[in-house]
Amino acid sequence: MTAVTVRVPAKLNLQLSVGPRRDDGYHDLVTVFHAVSLFDEVTVRPADRTSVLVTGLDAASVPAGRANLAARAVRALAGRLRRRDKAGAQIEIRKRIPVAAGLAGGSADAAAALVACNELWSSGLTPAELREVAARVGSDVPFALLGGTAVGQGRGERLTAALAAGTYHWVLAFAAGGLSTPEVYATCDRLREARGAAAPALSTELMAALRSGDPAAVGPLLSNDLQPAAVSLRPDLRRALHAGRDLGALGAIVSGSGPTCAFLAANAGHARELAVSLTSAGVCRGVVRVQGPAAGAAVVTAERR
Repeated sequence: MTAVTVRVPAKLNLQLSVGPRRDDGYHDLVTVFHAVSLFDEVTVRPADRTSVLVTGLDAASVPAGRANLAARAVRALAGRLRRRDKAGAQIEIRKRIPVAAGLAGGSADAAAALVACNELWSSGLTPAELREVAARVGSDVPFALLGGTAVGQGRGERLTAALAAGTYHWVLAFAAGGLSTPEVYATCDRLREARGAAAPALSTELMAALRSGDPAAVGPLLSNDLQPAAVSLRPDLRRALHAGRDLGALGAIVSGSGPTCAFLAANAGHARELAVSLTSAGVCRGVVRVQGPAAGAAVVTAERR
């Protein structure tokens, strides 16, 4: 096999409940992941050493060396397979998911690299085995493999597929510049220092709404414990969230650690209207309409000799 191309989705967090900071620096989470139809594509080819080429949106902001999550994923899979002598790969990443945007674009690329190399190397690892490797690369990487809608616990790497009916239409509003996830978590800890943080818990109301397939029921139940921290670091997000609500979004939320804002629409037509209105309002650098849930990382082409 000479090349494998994998398509992988961005994610939203419909709920992100963050517990107190642990001794290891992480936080216990309960989150509801939701994959949406904004995709990166990753092509992997055999090589003597691993290299990374990034093109597309925000390409200059993506590390191209050993720090790149896709490169780390290739090394992790090679270690799992004990392929020390044939562990290289030429990785080409075509970006549509913005960088440092709260959409897990880097984690998505890592997941795509795992799926691609598993195919390229004829490794035969099962999806469950790949998710074990993914959890060592990053907290959001296992979900990018799984896709759909799922409940994440621990650091987010322990996943349970969720019963979610219907298709949800979203408008994503991209902010100028990104946000550092560690900085957002640190700010969250500081803002909650006086009152403390409760143990995270899954919203049974949100899960019931997702099972109903009714976006009008889901919208008011979207929640993100990191949102106050993201807004404090980027006050312009407050204006974007208010604009979306004023323009009729069923729900408005900062995605993950931000700064992307996600707005839930009633249907495809409503999403088109909302996207046009948000663009006209001038509260973001750009918008995109997406649907969820989307499938996880999947092979789209495999070239053979």
